[in-house]
Amino acid sequence: MKPRVKICCISSLAEAKLAIQVGAAALGLVGNMPSGPGIIHDELIALIAKAVPPPISTFLLTSETRPEAIIAHHQRVHTTTVQIVDALSEGSYHQIREALPGVKLVQVIHVLDEKTVEEAIQAAEFVDAILLDSGNPNLQIKELGGTGRVHNWAISRKIRESIRVPLFLAGGLNVHNVREALETVEPFGLDLCSSVRTNGQLDPEKLEAFFAAID
Repeated sequence: MKPRVKICCISSLAEAKLAIQVGAAALGLVGNMPSGPGIIHDELIALIAKAVPPPISTFLLTSETRPEAIIAHHQRVHTTTVQIVDALSEGSYHQIREALPGVKLVQVIHVLDEKTVEEAIQAAEFVDAILLDSGNPNLQIKELGGTGRVHNWAISRKIRESIRVPLFLAGGLNVHNVREALETVEPFGLDLCSSVRTNGQLDPEKLEAFFAAID
């Protein structure tokens, strides 16, 4: 089955339109973060989310860790999906579900070592999908995505085999390694940011080449 592709770090209506034209199934819209690329204001996230036609999904990337703050962030932008890039510090996913019926929840798990497998299994019980990335939330300035680094796909594979919800794979994917990533992990979806950009801007040629590589 061909993977769904999410193009992250969308920074304008023009980029959203380009990503959809080449075949993106989902767009990532990055809210306030401690580090990393693609951060845009909530007003622009809301504008893009409103303009994107179904069935394309719009993902709000939020670094909020309390349910009340995650809910408030979504209510400012109205995306179809909330991508929680850090672990919940308190409360439960149930609170978010109750407040945001019909909104999909995706939990990011940063693949660091074998302990990550259990973390993913636990989170998968409460969300609609898991997204594996290569950040490090344990650093003084947290890395919560957009690093461009590849992580250990053997661990990703183990997670994919251990959970019952769809799995998105992120972290350093590009036209040269995507076939290997697909064969090794067999993810439901792929998530890219830096590898399809030139000088920070979405590059039509790189996008076309990436989609050709997974065809």
